[in-house]
Amino acid sequence: NKKMSHGYRLLSKYDDCSWKSLRDFFHRINFRKGRVSAITATARKLAVIIWNMIVKAIPYQNPEGYLYLDQKRKLGLVKRIQKKINKFDIKPEDLDLSTS
Repeated sequence: NKKMSHGYRLLSKYDDCSWKSLRDFFHRINFRKGRVSAITATARKLAVIIWNMIVKAIPYQNPEGYLYLDQKRKLGLVKRIQKKINKFDIKPEDLDLSTS
């Protein structure tokens, strides 16, 4: 456990894009469930990535960053706007929106 936290400290110092996604993942779990759970979850995620690369010969595809929270906020905003549109019975013609 001490080695993992030391390894994560080393990992967190890098701003390289490939490590950034793991670092962001760690921070999300750390915020929700605590440091011990975050270390365990990040180690498991890294182990699964390595296992897939070695056993299944799947090349690692770095995600373009975790936009999960931003995407969730945007979807929530879209749902709220749709509810208001339905509530006031607004039609696209009323807004003069053209889809061209």
